[in-house]
Amino acid sequence: MKAILTICRIELGRVLSLKPAFSVLIIATIIYAAFYPQPYRTEALRHVPIAVVDLDGTNSSRELARRVDASADVAVAAVLPDQASAEREVHARNLFGILVIPQYFERDLLHNRQSPVALYADASYFLIYQRISGGVTAVAKTMGAEVETARLIAAKVDPRIAAAASDPMPLTAVPLFNPQGGYATYILPAAFVLIMQQTLLIGVGLLGTYRNDALRTGPAASIGPISVVAGKLLAYLILEAIVVPFYLIVIPYLYNIPRLGTPLSIFVFALPFVLAVGALGLVIASLFRSPLTVQLVSAALGIPFLFLAGFSWPTEAMPPFLHAIATALPSTSAINGIVAVSQLGAPLPYVRQPFLTLWILAAVYIVIAILLESRSRQRPAAKA
Repeated sequence: MKAILTICRIELGRVLSLKPAFSVLIIATIIYAAFYPQPYRTEALRHVPIAVVDLDGTNSSRELARRVDASADVAVAAVLPDQASAEREVHARNLFGILVIPQYFERDLLHNRQSPVALYADASYFLIYQRISGGVTAVAKTMGAEVETARLIAAKVDPRIAAAASDPMPLTAVPLFNPQGGYATYILPAAFVLIMQQTLLIGVGLLGTYRNDALRTGPAASIGPISVVAGKLLAYLILEAIVVPFYLIVIPYLYNIPRLGTPLSIFVFALPFVLAVGALGLVIASLFRSPLTVQLVSAALGIPFLFLAGFSWPTEAMPPFLHAIATALPSTSAINGIVAVSQLGAPLPYVRQPFLTLWILAAVYIVIAILLESRSRQRPAAKA
């Protein structure tokens, strides 16, 4: 135990003394926490500007345009005389959609005929398209149900029966665990786990590639590889004991991200995650041995790690071989488990599979790190 504490003290000292490792493990962690959530503070898109081309010019068409403009998702930024001028505004990126109200819109409604409206929305940006389509569709369905109800009442149908006939299955959508339906509530908890993995992975990789004279000379030189790996992992656990609550408890509280889990459950689930990432960093350092190589490899793997993590694209939709690679990354299981524990308030038995997967990954990477540490010590002896 004394040997493990000695290695832990040495490794913590190196974190504070080596500028590259300090920059990644301390400074980068603070910078990410301060600036990464800023673009998502508005949570959801609101008042996306569109154009209305009213070819009817009646009270009914103006009422439809007014209701669309009054919705929270869409804003009528321009009422244009024809579709060509509206298309020019969309191509110039001044507007993101066109609502065309056809001629004889009101007349068809009064004659009990369908009066379809056309919506052209910019689908190159999916979030904008989703807002425009959802906002206009909701308004059109509501107004259509009102028109149908008025027709039935005019035909001497009981108002309650008329309302039920025009909308027989009213839907009440309840956004669980994300009351605002916001993008930040969805993306930030998963992104924080990925940020913790990347900073710890790069920092540990840099620490392992710089020369450590304390392990080559003095009393620490006789410490075995198991104690060396255990001492380093203990140092990373101490460091992440500050980072994990900061990212998973403090920042979600500051940004009003729903959090139903207890700090204890978050810490318990984060334990194998930190061990797996720390051991993987030791493996990477032993394989590449150059600080520049570690940085280049980590930078190249950053985007693949993002896509394999499972929150930008679901892992269920990945090819089997990519899914296997994603399972070998600690962030994949950690995102699924930590988000469920912290945001959804899931008990640990409900996240048993990702929890056990993290422990298996931690055990495998720790064994590999011990073997590589033992081999690195045998080389100087063989040369001697």
